[in-house]
Amino acid sequence: MPAGTSRPSGWYASLESEGAGENVYRPTTVSGRPATSAGLLDGMMKAFGFYTEREEPLVHKVGAAEGPVVIASRTDVVNPSLNRKMPTSGIAEEAALLGTMPSDSMDDIELKNIKLQFPHARSMSREDSNAQEEVVETERGNVVVAVQGNRSKPAIVTYHDLGLNYISNFQAFFNYIDMRALIENFCIYHVNAPGQEEGAHTLPEDYIYPSMDELADQLNHVVLHFNLKHFIGFGVGVGANILCRYTLNHPEMVSALCLINCVSTQPGWIEWGYQKLNTRHLRSKGMTEGVLDYLMWHHFGRNTEDRSRDLVQVYKSYFERNVNPTNLALFIDSYVKRTDLNIHRDPDPTKKNAATLKVPVINITGASSPHVDDTVTFNGRLDPTNSSWMKISDCGMVLEEQPGKVSEAFRLFLQGEGYVAPLSPVKMALFRKQSLEKLFKGRLKTSGQCLQGIMNIIENPISAVLC
Repeated sequence: MPAGTSRPSGWYASLESEGAGENVYRPTTVSGRPATSAGLLDGMMKAFGFYTEREEPLVHKVGAAEGPVVIASRTDVVNPSLNRKMPTSGIAEEAALLGTMPSDSMDDIELKNIKLQFPHARSMSREDSNAQEEVVETERGNVVVAVQGNRSKPAIVTYHDLGLNYISNFQAFFNYIDMRALIENFCIYHVNAPGQEEGAHTLPEDYIYPSMDELADQLNHVVLHFNLKHFIGFGVGVGANILCRYTLNHPEMVSALCLINCVSTQPGWIEWGYQKLNTRHLRSKGMTEGVLDYLMWHHFGRNTEDRSRDLVQVYKSYFERNVNPTNLALFIDSYVKRTDLNIHRDPDPTKKNAATLKVPVINITGASSPHVDDTVTFNGRLDPTNSSWMKISDCGMVLEEQPGKVSEAFRLFLQGEGYVAPLSPVKMALFRKQSLEKLFKGRLKTSGQCLQGIMNIIENPISAVLC
């Protein structure tokens, strides 16, 4: 517009370049100030996000007393009624879409009232056992039997391995959540070998420890003492061999067998030499490092440092502090003098008179166990129509390292024999709820809401996730 010409109110004016005579359009506006170089600089700074104190309109009407202050596009000049805000830059536009400026920093989050709670150490003592111990007198000494469950229900008889007893071998497994739901239908009789029970006194020097066959005969006294009509055998290592010997002599008393790391042959020269050296050390020096290493190898296999480190340390401490070395030496000496079971599979499957176990057998071992080959040999001597072999991966001591897989296999095995009805998901959830209530009772500060939330997830996990 030529100089000296009056401007009607409400018009928009643009800044003309010096000497060029054409409009200059810039992506910003200067609010309410004369179009000076400082004003243009402020507008540029605001366009690139330097000014954030207050938000000002990008388009202003020019009054009669104001100079040309609007720098806008042709669309704004043509249609001044739009009065819209234009994104000052691509970064600002993205920030507007995201609802925050890129320069905004997140507030620091401070965790308050956090209290660390460490899990309780694994305990192997009578205090954590709900079994009732009874002493059964036999011809070769007294035997401690721990009874767990209702005695009117079908019986399961367990027998432990070397260096262990019913607490250290079976307590954790039978207290496993899925096993608790299973053993509700049974009564468990845990048999301890003479002198192997918790806190056992040293056996007299003139005491002659029973042989493997005599240990199997002691089960007759247990059966008569508790008036058992028949039972299901559950044995590990040495206990599995003892239960096999009893079953061969009394097949009518055993309904089924679950055997873990069972050895059916007599010892080789290497095993015999190691065990003789171990018994000598146990009698003269107690629990030495060599005996401890052998026991750990016997139960866990090799490379124990690569898995279950806490569990390995628990058992190392147990063998050092809780095992009577003299009594263990007698038990090992009896095991190393074992004879072959003298069972074999008949090549003709139609013949049922072969010298083998007549009862159903599930034969379990761990992939890292040193007894895998022995279980394969034992499986080759069983009747294939009523036996099965199972190797569980990533473990050596299957009851401790993979209790879930063993409990599932044992449950399916018993269901196949008609002992257990299939457990419904509702019943399994109920047992898990009860177990968690006992576990978290008194340990959660906000037990009212936290525990209830956990139970809701267990009872109906799908709806909990959807919510």
